[in-house]
Amino acid sequence: MSMKNTDIHPTAVIHDGAQLGTGVKIGAYSIVGPQVKLGDGTEVMPHVFLDGRTQFGSECVIYPFASIGTRTQDLKFHGGNPGVIIGDRTTLREYVTVNAATYDGDFTRVGSDCLIMAYAHVAHDCIVGNEVIIANACALAGHLVIEDQVIIGGLSGIHQFVRLGRMCIIGGCSKVTQDVPPFMMADGHPLKVRSINSVGLKRRGVSEEAQRQIKAAFRILYRKPLITRQAVEEIEKEVEQVPEVVQLLQFVKSSERGITK
Repeated sequence: MSMKNTDIHPTAVIHDGAQLGTGVKIGAYSIVGPQVKLGDGTEVMPHVFLDGRTQFGSECVIYPFASIGTRTQDLKFHGGNPGVIIGDRTTLREYVTVNAATYDGDFTRVGSDCLIMAYAHVAHDCIVGNEVIIANACALAGHLVIEDQVIIGGLSGIHQFVRLGRMCIIGGCSKVTQDVPPFMMADGHPLKVRSINSVGLKRRGVSEEAQRQIKAAFRILYRKPLITRQAVEEIEKEVEQVPEVVQLLQFVKSSERGITK
C-alpha cells in the first residue's frame, strides 16, 4: 500500500495492495479494496465501499455510502477480473453505485468532471463521457454509451445498449429506449425529442451559426414527414456541414437501436 501525505481516519480499512496518491483523504469506516487506485487529492468520505479493480483519477470526491467497483449484476459474469475506471475531478454523491464490467479485462468507464448525484446507478460496461451530469436516482442499464456533456434528469431509466449523443438533455422521470442524437432535448411519456438543447449550446459556447445549422437539421429530421434515411439525405444536401451537423449525422447513421423521434 502506497501512502504519501495521506489523511486516513484510524477506523478506515485500507487493504494491502491499494495504491493511494499524494494528498488522498479517507474518512471514517470507509473500506478500500486491494486493487483500488486513488489518484492525487481524491477524497473518500466516511462509510464508502471501494472494491474490485477500480481506478480513480485525481481530485475526485466520493460521498458517504457510495459503493464503487463491486461485481456486475449481469448473470453472464463467469469470473475474471473486470473493473471500473473513473477520470479526474468526478464527484459521486451519496449511495451512488458503479458496477464493474462483465468480462475479464473490460471496464465500466466514467470520464472526468462528471457529477453523479445521489442514488444513481451506473451498470456494467457503461461508457460515460466527460462533463456528464446524472441527476438523483437515475438508473443506467448495461452497455450504455453516454457522450460528453450530456445531462440526464432525475429518476430517469435508460435501457441497455442505448446511446445518448453529445450535449443532449433528458427530462426527469424519462424512460429512454432508443438513442437520443447530439444537441437534442428529449422529454415526455413516451419520450420524444422536443427541440434542440439551445440553452446548453449557448452555455457551451457553440457559435450562433452552428446553432442555426443544428436547428435546420432538427427541422428536417423531426418536423418533416420523412423516414430517417430520407431526412439524413436531405440534411446532407440542404444544411451546411458544420462540425456539429456532421457529428449529428454520423450519430444517426450509426444508430443500431434507432433514434428517439
